[in-house]
Amino acid sequence: MRVLLFGGAGYIGTHVAISFLDRGDTVGIFDNLSSGLRSNIPEGAAFYEGDILDRARVSEVLSEGWDAAVHLAAFKAAGESMLKPEKYSENNITGSLIIMTECEKHGCMNFILSSSAATYGEPQYLPIDEKHPADPTNYYGYTKLCIEENLKWYSRLKGMHYAALRYFNAAGYDTDGRMMGLERNPANLIPVIMECAIGERKEVGIFGTDYDTPDGTCIRDYVHVTDLAEAHAAAADYLMRTGENLVVNLGSEKGLSVREIVETARRVTGEPIPSVDSPRRAGDPARLVASSALAHEKLGWSAKRSDAETLIESTWKVYKAAAGK
Repeated sequence: MRVLLFGGAGYIGTHVAISFLDRGDTVGIFDNLSSGLRSNIPEGAAFYEGDILDRARVSEVLSEGWDAAVHLAAFKAAGESMLKPEKYSENNITGSLIIMTECEKHGCMNFILSSSAATYGEPQYLPIDEKHPADPTNYYGYTKLCIEENLKWYSRLKGMHYAALRYFNAAGYDTDGRMMGLERNPANLIPVIMECAIGERKEVGIFGTDYDTPDGTCIRDYVHVTDLAEAHAAAADYLMRTGENLVVNLGSEKGLSVREIVETARRVTGEPIPSVDSPRRAGDPARLVASSALAHEKLGWSAKRSDAETLIESTWKVYKAAAGK
């Protein structure tokens, strides 16, 4: 299979590239390196530097002939999206439409979207399945839902086949150490904890300690990035085999609390990792846990590496090496 990864030099994209390469597929990576790293591009993948807003460049690369496209080139900071919606509309919505249009033009009719659980908004029930209402609470989540809606129309009008993979909390690093570049400007809990462990941060803030959970802190569904990556390969196979569209959750179906993650990190790293209890953040639900039953059924997929120990150990290995510890 010939697979072109838009945004393939980023944190998740690199792991997706490795997953396809491990199967013997031909992989191309299209990236403007605004957040991705050239050093992370795995051996064996062809690299095409370019921006998804550059229609001519997108068209040029797609003209080489590809069986499937994977779109991971969206901006993803939910907080920033509420302050700079124009930035997110241009890149995430306009950029996606350029990719989709040029894919159809060049006959690349299997499209895999890196989507998000942010499409759901506040949970109305748990675990969240694909029938849960989609009502995003931030502009980032809206842009992902908008891309999904456009894919529905491109499927209906142009015959494109698509899989929208709604991630929950991506975490961890390749357990074989093939991806060692640190994510740029991380805002998620585990990278923040790691920065504290190597001395780049003074402390970790725990936002909210009075939630209705066993230890009072928020519970989230963390899924190892290699598990996510394998789902992309399974989705590509599914599209080519069945020609049916698919929208699926990708989560571990197990919740880990903020305190559980911090305590696991202290144990694995041997570092003190000071933490400070802070007030709740607006809009943070107490629990977010996925149902991935549809991914089990359609893709034969499950999260195999998404326990707290593996998430922390694989991340610590990379941060420890970067810090020279």
